Amino acid sequence: MEEPHRGIRALHTASTITVYQAYAPEIGVTAVRDGRFPSTWLRDRMTWIKPSFLWMMYRSNWGTSAGQETVLAVEITRAGFDWALRHACLSSYVRGLHPDRGTWQRELKRAPTRVQWDPERDLHLRPLPYRSLQLGLSGEASSRYADDWIVSISDVTPLTNEIHALVRDGELDSATRLLPQEQGYPAGEELLAHLRP
Repeated sequence: MEEPHRGIRALHTASTITVYQAYAPEIGVTAVRDGRFPSTWLRDRMTWIKPSFLWMMYRSNWGTSAGQETVLAVEITRAGFDWALRHACLSSYVRGLHPDRGTWQRELKRAPTRVQWDPERDLHLRPLPYRSLQLGLSGEASSRYADDWIVSISDVTPLTNEIHALVRDGELDSATRLLPQEQGYPAGEELLAHLRP
């Protein structure tokens, strides 16, 4: 089955979706221990969540980038994720989707969430011909995420290291078997129509 050019592929259940983030250990390890982000987590700063495990591997260089050594799988409510999509604005102007650049700029300034569609990645972190969603949360969305949407937080750094080692050793089939089983997320057109160029 052909992948949609812009789609949300994620590990999800009937009521939750798993997103990924990577933090320095003082935030990541504490978040796993407490099941919530610590007070040192900056609520007033935009935080990006990624439903794609391999895109998180690309962004954090397999959890080796400075300040991204602890890779988290954050299970959140689908109701919260859908709210974020409903209130999102694309992070860049698209002629035809937005009435004009000024309207888009006003929408972007007001929106508590923003969406980027970035190339999905393969096991070697090379870009694929289709795109995955990255979701930026700020203001009200950031607070809702931290306080209301989180169901669980898991440390997937060991899994990250194991998959990365298999890729380095050329064991791609074994690495693939360990990947989270991401499938198309059932977001209807009403949630994505304003976010798909």
